Amino acid sequence: MTTKNGLTYRDAGVDIDAGNALVDRIKPLVKATRRIGADADIGGFGGLFDLAACKFRDPVLVAANDGVGTKLAVAIEAGIHGFVGIDLVAMSVNDLVVQGAEPLFFLDYFATGRLSVDTATEVVAGIAEGCKMAGCALIGGETAEMPGMYKDGDYDLAGFAVGAVERDAVLPRDTVQAGDVILGIASSGVHSNGFSLVRKIVERSGLSYADPSPFSEGETLGAALTVPTRIYVKPILAAQTETGAIKALAHITGGGFVDNIPRVLPAGLSARIDLSAVNVPKVFGWLVEIGGLDQEELVRTFNCGIGMVAVVAPEDADRVAAALSEAGERVVRFGEMVADPDGPRTLFDGELAL
Repeated sequence: MTTKNGLTYRDAGVDIDAGNALVDRIKPLVKATRRIGADADIGGFGGLFDLAACKFRDPVLVAANDGVGTKLAVAIEAGIHGFVGIDLVAMSVNDLVVQGAEPLFFLDYFATGRLSVDTATEVVAGIAEGCKMAGCALIGGETAEMPGMYKDGDYDLAGFAVGAVERDAVLPRDTVQAGDVILGIASSGVHSNGFSLVRKIVERSGLSYADPSPFSEGETLGAALTVPTRIYVKPILAAQTETGAIKALAHITGGGFVDNIPRVLPAGLSARIDLSAVNVPKVFGWLVEIGGLDQEELVRTFNCGIGMVAVVAPEDADRVAAALSEAGERVVRFGEMVADPDGPRTLFDGELAL
């Protein structure tokens, strides 16, 4: 049946051929993330994962989902898209490992007004790279072309990760107590939180994302601000396998030290942090200088140079720090657990060296 002057889906702004072209391009990227339990092929209606192949004894599944937030606005304006896929994976898998879980598989959702195969391929390449860094398989996803919902050139992302942990290894443990040592694991920069404030500060500075970075020599401001979120999964799992001594972990995301550390602490205990022990990346000094931020705002909005926190017994602190360092992380001893009838909360000593 044919109709004169009939409309097509493409006339409405949705290009099915472009979607199929994207699938063809990303198939080898997805296949590169295969692991035990997943062959990492895509194209079916759902992704399959064989949990039995992983040979857990008594597994508990752990799930997390997240996005990249308004850091995407920087990516779009700066025309830098490769990092966002790593960020997307990092924000979910870092939340899994906090509970002791090994990430198993990942799914993504990519929504845009008009599909650019090149941009989407760059984004998915980053997702695949993040999955390889985390040791999980990219087993599926969804690309949605929605004209009228997004401006041309804009897109949004969501990610979904599932992991597993042996029931007797779930974190946090109930043995966290006063006197335990708090270790800080270095961040790679701002990570993926606080970018509504970052963008406001960039606007105040009068700089564009294409201008030279005032705090990182040899790269643009856009590139310096969009360093991918560090994925801590393999180093933390390796350290826990070697030592078995990590009692609790906290992923320092939105809410900074103030809101995230208490999430893994029992009532009656608080974290006392020595801010002077933190090696603060230069980006935060620039944000403070241009934005006029006080320390209270800084520690509740940003990671300030510490992307993950581990709680360990005093006698285990050195060997856990050594195991993390051997796995490539930079670790500082920057606090301890204290008895506090008003806990859990985060208490601060000293000042950040900006």
